[in-house]
Amino acid sequence: MKRFILLCLVIVCAARHNHGRDRDHDDSDESDHDNHGRDHNHGQNHNHGTDYYNYKKKYYHHGQRGHGHLNISSEDPIVHSSPGEFVGGYNVTRRGRRFESYRGIRYAQPPVGVLRFQPPRPIHYYPDMVDAREDGPACPLPAPPGYPVDEDCLTLNVYTPLRSERKGKLPVIFFIHPGGFYSMTGRSDLAGPHYLLDRDIVLVTINYRLGALGFLSTGDELAPGNNGLKDQVAALWWVQKNIRAFGGDPDNVTVAGCSAGSFSAMLMMMSPMTRGLFHRAISMSGSPIGKEPLPTEQKHLAVKQAELLNCPTNSSKAIIDCLKTKPWKELGDSLPGFFEFGRFDPVLLWSPVVEPDFGQERFLTMQPDVAIRERKLHAVPNIISQTQDEFFWFAYYVTTNETLYKQMNQDWDRIAPIAFLLPRDNATLPARTLRKEYLGDQPLKNDASSSRNLGRLYADSIESLPVYRMAKLMTNYSPEPVYEYEWAYIGNHSHFEDPNTNKPLGAAHHDDLIYLFTLSYRFPAIGLEGEDAKLVDRMTAIWYNFARYGDPNPREDTPELEGLNWPRTTPEDMPYLRIDNNFTLKKNLFKDKAVVWDSLYPMEY
Repeated sequence: MKRFILLCLVIVCAARHNHGRDRDHDDSDESDHDNHGRDHNHGQNHNHGTDYYNYKKKYYHHGQRGHGHLNISSEDPIVHSSPGEFVGGYNVTRRGRRFESYRGIRYAQPPVGVLRFQPPRPIHYYPDMVDAREDGPACPLPAPPGYPVDEDCLTLNVYTPLRSERKGKLPVIFFIHPGGFYSMTGRSDLAGPHYLLDRDIVLVTINYRLGALGFLSTGDELAPGNNGLKDQVAALWWVQKNIRAFGGDPDNVTVAGCSAGSFSAMLMMMSPMTRGLFHRAISMSGSPIGKEPLPTEQKHLAVKQAELLNCPTNSSKAIIDCLKTKPWKELGDSLPGFFEFGRFDPVLLWSPVVEPDFGQERFLTMQPDVAIRERKLHAVPNIISQTQDEFFWFAYYVTTNETLYKQMNQDWDRIAPIAFLLPRDNATLPARTLRKEYLGDQPLKNDASSSRNLGRLYADSIESLPVYRMAKLMTNYSPEPVYEYEWAYIGNHSHFEDPNTNKPLGAAHHDDLIYLFTLSYRFPAIGLEGEDAKLVDRMTAIWYNFARYGDPNPREDTPELEGLNWPRTTPEDMPYLRIDNNFTLKKNLFKDKAVVWDSLYPMEY
């Protein structure tokens, strides 16, 4: 066991990993689990429209693992799909249910060499049996020696109940990991299946390219952008072509994501590349509709990346040609050089872009808010959520560091746009208005009041406002139901814990994931007793019902939700569910604060 630091979206998380080879039948780095025990169409057009990958079929795509002679036990589960065969392993859920796991399956060609900075090339055929008994590596990101990272990272994991226990085709949950588009992975140590597989679902988790490797956008035909999102689409196409063989229903796929994954799940509804590939969406703590439109390019980040790696910056071609020669590790490890203030500000760097048309297949062709208002979207039932406190803990890094809080006090007009993701042009008036609204124009100090008020500003600016705007627009214009919740439960662990007491101080960004996935890179598994255990049962029941029916409300086989009556949102009062130790219905989440933000950054709802 080694202790190391792994960048977890914007917090450096202490973690423990077993870096040896996984056991053939163990589905996760967290071996504790060995002892633990409506109509699906919703008006969707399943004719998939223009097949995003037709133009690539001139290539002969196949898996390249070269496992022609595998050491396969008679007990190893094997799946036979039209494109190929996959050998997996077994594991055990929190409640002692045995399930099948297939990990590290390549869904696209390795994006290396001439394919770096290119759209993904899907794998249509696997000539040899695929060894799917251990996780693939994370995509390039800062990581300690020994943690599996590689540019050849476009893999996915599939977890499914034993075939003897499946009753017909099962709903599929397709999970897109968080990480700001520059960190984290879909590996089993960051997205473990041991809670959700107590339900009759098929779970798919994926890797997609991060940082410059996934989101380089120079504003010209050399790098139009969004390759990381096109990776996600390629993985969705893999699901359509293969998931039936794993027990899943390709006509009942729920795209779910948190933070950057939520951002992605929402954009899937607006992309011309995804029609018919999914049928419901769960969007947790992330939204592409913020204070200003999405960019059409991020040339400044391409230039910054080139400067960090000692490349020329005089043209897009010079930047890309040079970056193609650099080791992937240098690209991944360069991330800290992008932050401008403190430890992690600004939290959002690489972003999806509205792609200019250079003749390429475009993931995003119009602004998300315009797509919603003009109803040019693949409308599906949608859960939208945020946590109560989100990025409140960013404030602690400032207020407990005298250099940083004095710097913020003295240079507020420059630093506020960086820290709070304000549009950089004409930022002085908004920055000063927000300082008065949230801080009462008082200087920051190392005290509880400064930490609380600055934390609220971080939370509202980075998450609450974008999530509010998405929920409001979807409620007003989507023909499909929208359900909203606020995560307020504070359990035994959190993504931010007091460094002195090791106790949670709030309901932080990512915290609802703790009750849906085993996160063995950082947190112990949750058992069967206590309040945390109840929240696992409730959250997995909500996802199970929503994946089956597009409606999270109780069914006979989900008694954990007894008494819940969760209405869809309506434009009049925007009802939402507050989840803590109990379920409570409330109205108009963030409406009061939205008045201030709407005055600074007007939007048509």
